[in-house]
Order: sequence, then C-alpha cells, then structure tokens
Amino acid sequence: MTSEAYLLCILGMGLVTYIPRWLPLFCLSDRRLPLWLVEWLTYVPACILSALIFPSIVIDPETGGVDFLQPAFLVAIPTFLFALKTRSLGGTVIVGMALFWLADKFL
Repeated sequence: MTSEAYLLCILGMGLVTYIPRWLPLFCLSDRRLPLWLVEWLTYVPACILSALIFPSIVIDPETGGVDFLQPAFLVAIPTFLFALKTRSLGGTVIVGMALFWLADKFL
C-alpha cells in the first residue's frame, strides 16, 4: 500500500468512527426527548456490559458449549449478589478478585 492509500484508509476510519457519534448529537441537540425514552436509554450501558461479559463467563472456550460450572461463572454469582447488596464498586472489585483468586487456587 502506498502512503496515500494509508492516509485515505485512516481518514475513512476516522469518518466512520466520528459520523455515528456526531449525527445523533446534531439531529437531537435542539429537541426534547420524551421522559420514557430518557429512562429507557439509562439501561443501555448495563445491557451492553452484560452482553459483553455473560458469554465469556458461561461459554467454555475449549468446547464452545455452555458450561455453568466454570470458575468465572461460579465467582460471578456471589460477586453480583455482593454488588446488589452493598452498591459499592470498589468492594465489588475486591470481592470479585478475591473470589477469583480462591477459585483459581482451589477449583
């Protein structure tokens, strides 16, 4: 590839990244969104995070099948319950790391 092709490729990737972020901001900045939509949009980050994490703790990487007895899934359950009870991000991280260390050591 020539340097011009690299430059066009980088420019194109920049546009493809920038336009989907700019377009809603440009189109919706002068409009008032309905309250139900604003409330619904608050759930999107949690849903995306769940969709990214859940397959990695449930699917066995060796077989590609579902395995609910993986150490990561077994650690995730008490960690999730701790997070729901305390609502402490730092505590949840520490509990999750400690439980994962214990699972790695004993399972």
